This record gives sequence, structure tokens and C-alpha cells, in this order.
Amino acid sequence: MESCSLGRLILRRWRGLPSPRWGTIRRLAPFSGIFGFDRGQCIDRYYIEDFLKKHEMDIRGAVLEIGDPGYTSTFGGDRVTHSEVLHVSSDNPRATIVGDLATGKGIPEAAFDCMIITQTYQMIYDVESAISWTYSALKPSGILLATLPGISQISRYDVDRWGDYWRFTDASARRLFGDVFGARNITVETHGNVLTAIAFLHGLSAEELREEELTYSDPDYQVTITLRAVKVEGTK
Repeated sequence: MESCSLGRLILRRWRGLPSPRWGTIRRLAPFSGIFGFDRGQCIDRYYIEDFLKKHEMDIRGAVLEIGDPGYTSTFGGDRVTHSEVLHVSSDNPRATIVGDLATGKGIPEAAFDCMIITQTYQMIYDVESAISWTYSALKPSGILLATLPGISQISRYDVDRWGDYWRFTDASARRLFGDVFGARNITVETHGNVLTAIAFLHGLSAEELREEELTYSDPDYQVTITLRAVKVEGTK
């Protein structure tokens, strides 16, 4: 075993590669097992909120959000004339619509000017059906603002309740949503880099990184995928 380690060290030095300095990240357990909620702002939430801020003018009229109306009120303000909260279970006291995006049960058609669906599609096994019902729920010219996880830990909370099935890439997002909304009607962006991916997997917070580290984007290390889709009927 020692000869193998020595051989790798010699080979690395021969190639001119620096030896990694693992420091405190050489550990089998993350610093936080709950995405960094207990340390500050979650790194994926940094990207999500920056995305919603950039598109806040889309959040207007009748708006539907998943789970609670926090982003609707924060980024929509007085442009929102009607707010609905969708949840799969009636146990959520903030839910105004109890429904299932996968089956369409309880989902009104052509009802919303904007839908905010953040970090949700990965919890729906039949994600293609969920995207189709999202399209149906939007009014003509309605806008979907969605975010998807790329590099991320499993959410044990969700696994134990309704499931945690998928992780996405910009390519899969373009195919899945483009097939429903039309490729010309969607805009997909990726956020993250190797440093933010490692930090996110360890449960570190956005406050523990520099702004230039958070905003640097490397498409090979996609922590969060953001998507804006417009319902333009007859253009698929």
C-alpha cells in the first residue's frame, strides 16, 4: 500500500502536478447535512434568488408558487393581483390549491400569468407530465420561472414524503421543456463551478464564499439550472 502511494506521488511530481491540500474538507460527513440552512443562505438559493430578481417583472398578475408565497411577495410586490400556493398535501396550511402536477389533479387550466416552480420537478417521477400540466395551467403568454438541481445531495426530507428522483443538466432541461413549450420559447442558464459544487455538497453557505467565487460560471459544474419559459400557443 505504501509503495502504491509513493508511486502516485512520484508520478504526480514527475508530471508537474501540485499535491492537493485537503485541509478540513477531507472528511466523510458534510459540515451541514441540510444544504447549509443552519449556516446561512444555501448556495443554490443564492442562484435561485438572483434569477428571480433578474426576472421580477415577469412576476405579475395571477401567480402560482409551490409550497408558500415567499418569492411571490418578495419579488412580485404590488404587481401581483392574485396569489395561489400549490401543494400536494392538505397538511400545508399555506396551500390554497391542493393538487398534483404529475396527474393534473386539482390544477386549473389557463389560470396563471406566472408560475414560480423552484427545486420541485426533481421530486416528481413523471416529470414530463408535470411539465405538460404546468404548460396547461399558464394563460397564453404566461411565464414559467423554474429552477432545477444539478450537482446536489439527496434531500432526505423529500425522499421520506414524496420522493427525490432526478438531477438535471442544461441539455436535459432544454429537451424536456422545449418539447412542451417550444425550443424558441425557453431560456436555460447554468450556475456554479467546481468550488461552489464542493461547498454546496459540504453544506457550506453562500456567506462563506466570495461573490466572485459564487458568480463564476463553469458549464461543466452545474449546481443550479434556471429556466424561463413562455407559453406561446401553436409554436412548438
